Parts: sequence; structure tokens; C-alpha cells
Amino acid sequence: MARYETTVEDGTIYVGTADGPLEVGTVEDAVDTVGGPSWTIVYSEEERDRHPELDTSDEGLTVDVVDMLRAMTHSERFVETLAAQPADPPADDDISPRLGLLVGKLLNNLESGLD
Repeated sequence: MARYETTVEDGTIYVGTADGPLEVGTVEDAVDTVGGPSWTIVYSEEERDRHPELDTSDEGLTVDVVDMLRAMTHSERFVETLAAQPADPPADDDISPRLGLLVGKLLNNLESGLD
């Protein structure tokens, strides 16, 4: 099953596709959306209670958001969904739906800790 990489060139985020790179948005907008260039991994008591088998040894580790972004790979289905999203932000928002979808996945990865 194919996995597609995330790359960053000249401040722009791209996701690979079968037809070549898909432009997603700017690194600056992604970093602003997640709240800054670094992320400290934390686990709530609720998470610990709900998942007692969860490995929380990475708690307190601060990671670079752009490094985490570059490390992301995507399924063909995700890439197709990403490509179907508008690349331009609507009038009432600062980021495009395409970038919003990718940042949502990034946030999910950041909130889940490191494997």
C-alpha cells in the first residue's frame, strides 16, 4: 500500500501524490495554527485513566512542529481527500480547508505522542 510523504520547500508544504507534489499551504500558517514552532507532549489524567496501557514515557518531550510535519506520511485515501479540498481560504478564515485538514492530522499526531 502506497504512502505519500510530506515535504517542505521554500516555506511551502507539499504532499506527494501519484501525479507529483500537491501544494497544501505555508509552513508559517501551519505553525501559527498549532500554536508555535514547538510542541510539548502531555497526557491528561483522563487519557491515562481511559488507556492504562498507554506508554507515556515521552511526556514532557518538546518536539519541533516542522520536523513532525516532515515526518508525516499519508495513505492514498487521505491524499485524495486532501486534494479535493479548496486550496484557498474562505473569506472568513485565515487558512484553506486543504491546510486545515493537514494541520488537523498533524495536531492528532502531536496530541498522540511519539510512537
